[in-house]
Amino acid sequence: MRKPKLSASFASACLVLALASHHAPAAAGRSCEAKPLTAQDFGLGMQLAQRTAQALDGTGAQVVILARAGQDLQKYGLHYSHLGMAYKDDAGAWRVVHKLNQCGTAHASIYSQGLGEFFLDDMWRYEAAYEVPAPEVQARLLALLKGPRAQLLRLNEPAYSVVSYAWGQKYQQSNQWVIETLALAMEPLGASERARAQAWLQFKGYQPSTIRLGPLTRLGGRMTAANVAFDDHPNEKRFSDRIETVTVDSVFAWLTRSGMAGRPVSLQL
Repeated sequence: MRKPKLSASFASACLVLALASHHAPAAAGRSCEAKPLTAQDFGLGMQLAQRTAQALDGTGAQVVILARAGQDLQKYGLHYSHLGMAYKDDAGAWRVVHKLNQCGTAHASIYSQGLGEFFLDDMWRYEAAYEVPAPEVQARLLALLKGPRAQLLRLNEPAYSVVSYAWGQKYQQSNQWVIETLALAMEPLGASERARAQAWLQFKGYQPSTIRLGPLTRLGGRMTAANVAFDDHPNEKRFSDRIETVTVDSVFAWLTRSGMAGRPVSLQL
């Protein structure tokens, strides 16, 4: 009996599922619990990826700022947890460039993934959101995303803390890398170092979120998780329980307020 021939799309989906179950765990805006990817999660993730691709194609954009809800942050008044920069490659497919933390460590790297991989990463809620940057912003980001990788990684700091201080340089979390790299794209010479990129963001009116974390929460996080650190925050803010960090919500609000992008559009299953 002849084996049925698999369609290219089904074979690709199977390959993605196989790879997803064997990759070293990485996280940003998600939990680090070791659990296998279920068939239901796989199906929902791929559905969200397909719906997102269709929506992004409909915008006519070449670059968007894309978010996912990988972690429940409602108690902090936040809706989304993780940002990436999505662009159309030469084959017409959407790729997401974003920063991921290796679970159980204080180290992170920059990854380029398809939408399927982006939404298969242990989602808390199957919801995405995106903002379409202004044409000039898109053009500058696209040049950086398609250019030499060394330039794209110029402002990447591997030392990772999920609550890194928005205006510090000791650590860098995922959303922070996105907007600092956006600053680099807009000002390749003036924002060529992290401190200069942050100065540009302040000049352009970016305001980080202030998260209220009590001393016991801070102490517990530092003692139990390698990717949580508070020692980069100014003492007067840290000891008054004010943790200023870069969040998806604050970035979306700033991009809209500054005119650098349109209003966020949400997609959910």
